[in-house]
Amino acid sequence: MRNYTMGTVVEGKRFPWETVLDCDNATGRLVYGSPMCNLYQMEEALALRQSLGLLNRQLELPGFDARPVGPFQTGLFMVAHEGTLHGRLGQWGLIRPGQPERIDYIQPKPEPGKKPRAKRPRHTNNARIEAMDGTERPTNAAKVWKAGRRCLIPARWYQEPNWETKKNIWWHLKRADGQPWFLAGLWSDDWADPDTGEVIPSFTMITCNCDGHPLLSRLHRHDDKLPDNAQDKRSLVHVDPEDWEAWLKGPEPAARALIKPQPIEVFDVADAIATDAALAAQGTL
Repeated sequence: MRNYTMGTVVEGKRFPWETVLDCDNATGRLVYGSPMCNLYQMEEALALRQSLGLLNRQLELPGFDARPVGPFQTGLFMVAHEGTLHGRLGQWGLIRPGQPERIDYIQPKPEPGKKPRAKRPRHTNNARIEAMDGTERPTNAAKVWKAGRRCLIPARWYQEPNWETKKNIWWHLKRADGQPWFLAGLWSDDWADPDTGEVIPSFTMITCNCDGHPLLSRLHRHDDKLPDNAQDKRSLVHVDPEDWEAWLKGPEPAARALIKPQPIEVFDVADAIATDAALAAQGTL
């Protein structure tokens, strides 16, 4: 069983919004936890080329339609390739080598006297950095991390829930300067469809703890049973252009040092301001 940090649920739901993160092979019990980013907006190809042109970066792009992307859907990620950035399309959600299907479904073991539970997909679109640096039990993403297969995922915005009003308000997290995010990720092309032989690339977004962040710690549900510094709130990680070389091709310690939340000044805080207005109207601000 993975050694989760405080604030993450093991062997049973604490809240109805939690999703399946893993399964204990010995007992068949599902491991639940609060989901991180499950929706983001792909950046338009023209805008992406313009952004990279301002940075004097060369980019090879496949054809694609920019749209919102959810788990197991197709998105764009960028890797270093022969001195340029090379865009690839793949499934958002790492595919483990040897999986019988593109989506890995978990079938919990039956419990005596209880109705059998339906299979559920194992969510691999986010990867906890703690599972890669030895803090937690390693996952398939840890193997990809050790192989140095790091990537960047361009995004116009990504979506996270805010529950401060006691109702879910979706925040669309954008950059204050209007530029796209370049989110830290891992990628793999080690899985081929057993029926067709087609190689299906896949990728995941890395998350880190953001307890105490003035903006990001407001997202997701707050567990009143835990102190603020033990909520294990999660953040995606933006990589600044000056750090791309270290992230994409540098040694592991240099890449690990880049895994941290961005300061609040980087974010467009329009959704936070709107939520503050709603809280003020409730008299709870």
